[in-house]
Amino acid sequence: MQASLWRWLFISLLLLSLGISLQATAETSTREHTPLAELEPSSSQRQVAKEVTRLLTHQHFADITLDSKLEKQAMENYLQQLDPNKALLTRPEAEALLDRTSELEAALVKGELDFAFDVFVTVTSKQKKRLEDALTQLKNELDSFDFTSEERFQADRREADWPENQAEIETYWQHRLTHELLSLMNSEQSAEEARDLLVRRYENRLNRLKQTNNDDIFQSFMNAFTTSVDPHTNYLTPRRSDSFNIQMKLSLEGIGAMLQSENEYTKVVSLVPGGPADRQGELEPTDRIIGVGQNKDGEIENVIGWRLDEVVDKIRGPKGSTVRLEVLAADNTERRVIEIERNAVQLEDQAASKRLLETQVNGETRKIGVIEIPTFYLDFEGQQNNTKDYRSTTRDVKRLIDELKEEDIDGLVIDLRNNGGGALQEANSLVGLFIPRGPVVQVKDADGNVQILGDNDGQVHYNGPLGVVINRLSASASEIFAGAIQDYGRGLVVGEQSFGKGTVQTILDLSEGQLKITRAKFYRISGGSTQHKGVIPDITFPPLYDSERIGESASENALAWDQVEPVIPPRNSAIQSMIEQLESRHLERVRDDPNFQFLQAQSQWMQDNRGTPSVSLNRKVRQLEKEKEEAAQLAMENRRREGLGMEPLKSLDDEEPEDLNDREPTPVDLAILEETGNILMDFKRLAN
Repeated sequence: MQASLWRWLFISLLLLSLGISLQATAETSTREHTPLAELEPSSSQRQVAKEVTRLLTHQHFADITLDSKLEKQAMENYLQQLDPNKALLTRPEAEALLDRTSELEAALVKGELDFAFDVFVTVTSKQKKRLEDALTQLKNELDSFDFTSEERFQADRREADWPENQAEIETYWQHRLTHELLSLMNSEQSAEEARDLLVRRYENRLNRLKQTNNDDIFQSFMNAFTTSVDPHTNYLTPRRSDSFNIQMKLSLEGIGAMLQSENEYTKVVSLVPGGPADRQGELEPTDRIIGVGQNKDGEIENVIGWRLDEVVDKIRGPKGSTVRLEVLAADNTERRVIEIERNAVQLEDQAASKRLLETQVNGETRKIGVIEIPTFYLDFEGQQNNTKDYRSTTRDVKRLIDELKEEDIDGLVIDLRNNGGGALQEANSLVGLFIPRGPVVQVKDADGNVQILGDNDGQVHYNGPLGVVINRLSASASEIFAGAIQDYGRGLVVGEQSFGKGTVQTILDLSEGQLKITRAKFYRISGGSTQHKGVIPDITFPPLYDSERIGESASENALAWDQVEPVIPPRNSAIQSMIEQLESRHLERVRDDPNFQFLQAQSQWMQDNRGTPSVSLNRKVRQLEKEKEEAAQLAMENRRREGLGMEPLKSLDDEEPEDLNDREPTPVDLAILEETGNILMDFKRLAN
C-alpha cells in the first residue's frame, strides 16, 4: 500500500483517538464587543454555509438529503446547544422556532443566515437576563434561599420536556441557585462565602456572554447542522483549524488531557496515555474543570462559562511548572483540587511495555507475559527516510515478545484497555505477528468501494496461547486488532464491550476554515462494522464505564452498524467451542478473588446509580446522602482488604497514598490481568 494512503488512514484514525469535539466551542475575539442584537453574518460566512451544505450532501459517507427531517433535527440540535438544560425557552416558544424549518433551509442552501443569527440572539438574550436576575438575587436576597426544602434538583435536563410556562422556568432557576450554593457549602464554606464565589462565577458567565461575536454564532449554527448528520462531522473556523493542526502534530506539552465544552463546563473527554494527568492518576474522564490555578500556591480562577480555548490556554504552560485544577465529578457531588506538573508527553511514555505475571495452576507455577499498548504509534518520517531503528508499535511488541520468550512464558496477554487508536498500519501489522497471512480490515468509502488491508509476510512471530483485554475506552485501531484476532479464532478477547468508533474522518478546505467530514467506515473481515457495536468480548468482565454515557452508542446521530461481504468464510474456532466451559471455570474462580469481587461490587454500584441522579435541596439530607455513599465505598474497600488479610480502614482518607511515579497496576488491574492469564491456561488445558 502506498505510504500516502497509510498516512491518510493514520490521520483519520488519529481524529478518532484524539477525541476532539468541536461542538459548542467558542472563539476569542480581540475586537471591541458588539451588542448581541447588532451582530450580523459576514459575506464569507454566507458563502461557507453553502459550501458546507453542498459538501455534506455530496461527499459524506452516508447518503445525505437535506429534507424536512434533517432540517428539524438540525433545529433541535441548535436549540439544544443554545438552551441545553431547557431553562430559557418555554414549550410554545421552542415549538414556534422548530416550525420555521423553511428559513433554516434557506440559511443552509442560500446562505441567508439572518434567521440563524436571530434565533441565537433571541435565546442568548434570555440567558443574559437570567444571569442578571440571578446576580441581583445572590447579591441582595441571600435570605430568600431555603436550605431545608424537601425538593430535589435534577442538574441534567437534556432529556426533560420543555417547561410549559415561565413559572416552571422561575422554579428551575431558584432550585438551580439553591443547588449551586449547597454544593459550595458542602465544601466547608459558609453561605456567605458560597454566595460570594457563586457571584463571581455568574459575573464570569455574563462577561463571556457579552464577548460573543459573529464567529461564535456561525460556528454554533453550522455544527448544529453538521452533527445532525453524525457526531464526528464538524465545521472548524480558521482559528479552530490552526489549533486543530497543532494537535494533529501531537504537540502535547501541558497535562495530556483531551477537553471539550459541555453546557457551561469544560469536560475531560480522555487522558493521553503516559501524559502528566494520566501518570498523576486523579483526573478522570467525565470530570468537569471548574477552576484553574497556577503554581502550587496560586489562586484558583473560576472558569465556568469560559470558552474552551481560554481554559486550555490557562492549563497549558512551560514544562516543569505546576497547574492546579478544581474539578467537579460527573454526578455533581464531589469537588476536589488536583495538582499536576506540566510536561511534554514522551513517546516512551506511550510505548508498548511488558511485565511478567505468575499464576498457580494445579499447584504448578505458570508464567504469563503481558504487553500493554497505550496507543498505536508510528514514526512516519523515520519510516519514509529509512531511519535505522525508527519506533513503531509492531517493532516494539516484536522485541518485547522475544524478551518474554526468553522468560519461557506459557501464554501472552495484549492489554488494549484505554487505547483510543492511532496508526491503522500498526494495527494491521501487529495482527501479522500472530497469523501467517490474510486480510485484517476492510475500509469502505463514500462511493461504496471496499479496500481490504492485510498481512502477507507468511510468518508467525508468536503462536502460543493469546489473550486480548479491552474496555469501553478501547477504540478504532484497538477494535480492528481485537476484532481480527477474534475473527481468526487466534486468541481470546476478554473485558468490556469496546467503544464502537468505526468511522473515518478527513479534512476538507473551505473558502474560510475547514470541514472535518466522515468519508469512510471500517469493517471486520467477518463483514460486520466496528461502528456503534464495537467488539463484544468472548468472556465479559464487570464493566467500570457507563455505556449510556461513554461510547459511540451514547452519541446522538451516530451512524448505524451495518455490514459488508465477509472476506473469510465463517469458522467455528476451538475457542468458540470452549467458551461455555471457560466462562464456567472463570466464574467459579473469581468468586474467591477479593480483588475481582471488589471489581464486581464497583461495577454493580455504578449500574445501581447510573442515569441522571437528582440531588436534595435540603442541606442535612444532602450531607447524609454523601455520607451514605462514602460508607458504601468504604465497605467495598474493607471487604477487599479483609479478603486479603489486610487491616480495615476507618475512613477512605486513611488509604495509603500511591506513588504517583509508580506505573505498577492497581490491585484490580492486576486481578484482571491475572484472571486473563488463568483463562488462557484453562484454554490450553482444554485444547490439549
